[in-house]
Amino acid sequence: MGRSRYRFHHSDFPYFLTCTIVNWLPLLAYSENRAVIVESLKHLTYKQNLHLHGYVLMENHIHLIIRSESPSLHIAKMKSFTARQLIDAFIKQARFDLLQQLQYSKASYKSDRAYQLWQEGSHPIMIQSREMMAQKLLYMHNNPVRRGYVDDSLAWRFSSARNYAGMPGEIDISMDW
Repeated sequence: MGRSRYRFHHSDFPYFLTCTIVNWLPLLAYSENRAVIVESLKHLTYKQNLHLHGYVLMENHIHLIIRSESPSLHIAKMKSFTARQLIDAFIKQARFDLLQQLQYSKASYKSDRAYQLWQEGSHPIMIQSREMMAQKLLYMHNNPVRRGYVDDSLAWRFSSARNYAGMPGEIDISMDW
């Protein structure tokens, strides 16, 4: 399959997407690293007009449902900002083992950087119906349950399941879709 299958085509539809850490490294298992992702998503929703309809942060990937006039730009900003913040933190912490893995994972044609944190692409899937939205939200919210981290999706703090249940979540979301 070519890369063209996974593109943002219409800005007026929400998209389900996945952003994965290179080599599935469990970097988001650490609270300080998750906080960088959360703050970036908050900034994009509050200051950059990104509509976040759902999310879940796992140890090595995140799932999002977003709507935006420039969804690819927003995801690029999120990935770029969070990669820079996390890599700078790893350098400051002298995490040479981790930096070596991120350097090894860098695509050879990316000569503008020494490290790569995120895998390329996000495989956006346009959500075209309420049924599809409900299915994607259920899939996302049950991800921590399927992995055995919690018995109930509401127990996972880093998920919009709490928002949809009327509880406070880590990030405010837009339930108007």
